[in-house]
Amino acid sequence: MDVKNNIGSQARPPLSTISIKGAGLKLAADIAGPENGQPVLFLHGGGQTRASWGRAVGAVAERGYRGVTLDLRGHGESEWDANGDYDLDHFAGDLAQVVTWLGRPPVLVGASLGGLTSLLAVGLLGLPAAGLVLVDVAPRLETVGSDKIGAFMRSAPNGFASLDEAADAVAAYLPHRPRPKDVSGLKKNLRERDGRLHWHWDPAFISNGRGPGSTMNRERLDRAAAALKVPALLIRGGLSEVVSPESVKEFLALAPHAEFVDVTGADHMVAGDANDAFNAAVLDFIGRNAPA
Repeated sequence: MDVKNNIGSQARPPLSTISIKGAGLKLAADIAGPENGQPVLFLHGGGQTRASWGRAVGAVAERGYRGVTLDLRGHGESEWDANGDYDLDHFAGDLAQVVTWLGRPPVLVGASLGGLTSLLAVGLLGLPAAGLVLVDVAPRLETVGSDKIGAFMRSAPNGFASLDEAADAVAAYLPHRPRPKDVSGLKKNLRERDGRLHWHWDPAFISNGRGPGSTMNRERLDRAAAALKVPALLIRGGLSEVVSPESVKEFLALAPHAEFVDVTGADHMVAGDANDAFNAAVLDFIGRNAPA
């Protein structure tokens, strides 16, 4: 395990960046909070990074939890798969290795791809967990929202000439968010190649037919939801086009013990759109089901 301090991080307690061995790949993560605290592991969505959780890791660490935010394979600072193979089972295999490294069952907080990975691993593959929080994801995903995400991820195959150009693309994709005047924060989501700025993810993640969709069939996810035994919470963005009220109803029918929170004014990226409301929902859930 490689560790370095992130001096200047706004999270309290301070974050450390670590390297964890997944299923054959090195995965980057940030970690904060007491070493003996109940782990809370955050898994981002497709095309995002561990930075997408805002102040969440700091918030759980301040409550005495061991907060961990992970870059999934092919994303952020984690390694890319040499064969461009990103089916859902590989993400679940990485997750199993991380949970083994943690040494005790964590509360899993997964957005979109991270949530599907967690649902599959806990519900079907028997991964031990102290709880599961699904962030704007369910077995039923609405095509209109999923297609918009895919279109955005494919929209700049040749990258960008500048940070401002990348910021314009994000502003067009997320019209409900004001475009920031200072776009320097985008640097962490971009990589320079051949004089152009490209998004941080491996292009093979969405381009070769071996991504999560290749094994993300509805029947498997329904079975995973129906098999859930751990405390579970579904958080939906009130403006989401990915998870509809019908998606929520069907999930709660499969997992009737699960709780549900609707975050008004948030879109698919709930933690980024309404971080305070998101953190409050997570802290309430883990405080009742997996005390620090």
